[in-house]
Amino acid sequence: MVKTTRLWLLFALSIALTLPLLPLLAQEPTEPPERLQVKILSIRPHDPMAFTQGLLIHNGFFYESTGLYGQSTLRKVDMGSGEVLQQFDLPAEFFAEGLALVGKRLIQLTWRERTAFVYDLETFEPLAIFTYDGEGWGLCYDTEADELYMSDGSHILTVRDPQTFKVQRRVEVILDDVPIRNLNELECVGDSVYANIWFSDQILRIDKQTGRITAIIEAGNLLTPEERETANKRGAVLNGIAYDPETERFFVTGKLWQWMFEVEFVPKLPEDYLTPTPLAR
Repeated sequence: MVKTTRLWLLFALSIALTLPLLPLLAQEPTEPPERLQVKILSIRPHDPMAFTQGLLIHNGFFYESTGLYGQSTLRKVDMGSGEVLQQFDLPAEFFAEGLALVGKRLIQLTWRERTAFVYDLETFEPLAIFTYDGEGWGLCYDTEADELYMSDGSHILTVRDPQTFKVQRRVEVILDDVPIRNLNELECVGDSVYANIWFSDQILRIDKQTGRITAIIEAGNLLTPEERETANKRGAVLNGIAYDPETERFFVTGKLWQWMFEVEFVPKLPEDYLTPTPLAR
């Protein structure tokens, strides 16, 4: 009887110790991110003096935010020729950053000025100003959830109310327990946020609810070696990503780049696939 009682006690103790671990044991391991790269579909002119900070597509036009103090602008751009059709110049003390379209309003961040400008989509007339803490880097609008996603150079995406700009929640972007910093220009597409990584040739696809990185997209094939050498001297890095819902294709460019690239994201292939097509130049 004593032996039986001891056995039951040991069994009960083992169950008690195991129960807290059951949820962890039941969890499936996180799937690693897809490894993708850009496939160039077309190459179009882009203003090589445009320090691209924000980019979006609406009704067949690019809307672009360009930075630098004394040179910051809001632009409407022809998608084929790269011609600037409409432009608003910001005061010299503002360094423009990310850009988002909410209804008939454009919202443009600034870098360290803690100010977001709101414009009329058609006239570019300033309508309002939002203020926020910290720096402004990238911005995109999630039409399905009616939310703005904002980056500030850290590993955190801040979700904001598009009408008041108040913070709703924050999403951490972490890969293998490492915070992924320098999240820059953003594009909201479906369940994901696409993010340029500053001073990198990579674009991340991020689950907008969890912050999990679902794909790492290599974009190192966009420039020829000669173009890359020139870009590196100017600090002209990859930045600017826009999605065209009509064609379901992406457009990417960089700060001070002379080209705008229409691309698809495809599974990563052997290195010789990365060679840019010189004929399009």
